[in-house]
Amino acid sequence: MHQFTVEPLLGHDWNVAGYNLAFTNSALWMLITAVALFVFMLGGMRQQLVPGRWQMMVESFTGFIDDMLDANIGKNGRKYLPYIFSLFMFILFANILGLMPLGVVGVHPFTFTSHFTITGILAILSFAIVLIVGFWKHGLHFFSLFVPAGTPLPMVFVIAPIEFISFLFRPFSLGLRLFVAMMAGHVLLEVLSSFVIDGWNAGAGFGVLVGIPSFVLMVAICALEILVAGIQAYVFALLSSLYINDAENLH
Repeated sequence: MHQFTVEPLLGHDWNVAGYNLAFTNSALWMLITAVALFVFMLGGMRQQLVPGRWQMMVESFTGFIDDMLDANIGKNGRKYLPYIFSLFMFILFANILGLMPLGVVGVHPFTFTSHFTITGILAILSFAIVLIVGFWKHGLHFFSLFVPAGTPLPMVFVIAPIEFISFLFRPFSLGLRLFVAMMAGHVLLEVLSSFVIDGWNAGAGFGVLVGIPSFVLMVAICALEILVAGIQAYVFALLSSLYINDAENLH
């Protein structure tokens, strides 16, 4: 599990109010992700009359998220495009950078989305937007979200607490889903790679029987992990837009 260890790189003794503010490997890869995303967007915003591949790629991602918001929230969803797009792209870049085979050149990528502290903060941020929008737009009528339309009065006292508890668990489940998916994939790759190394270290026979099948399976899992990286970013953005839709339209 060493690959998930958060290690300080700078400022081991930077303490404020009892909290250590050291610059860690997690913070470094968040910064690398942000810079990579900035460069990607900057290169694709040239607005050429005949768009190149880079510009088309950026426009495709933007149009994809815009269509998703239009389908899930409606005409009011356009104002959330900057947030949902940034959320989706940041998670996508973080997941993919964590899968890059940079270890061959001595650089070990750190997948910070495999930590619940990171995914949880992103989930809380989306949940805070839901609360702010809900109460700002609907006031106390926002609590009607916990009573589905047509609910018989005697059942209100049963359904409302269940809906309220389910609503409170949304940020937990949102952050947990991404954290578990990324952590499980990396653990599986680590286990398979250890089979490859240990199999060949045990001799040619074990290398053929254990090492080669494990390597083939590891390559297949790597391809699957790339797919999972995109799916998890999409699911996070999709659920965030659905939760915002509840605040906008009280469905």
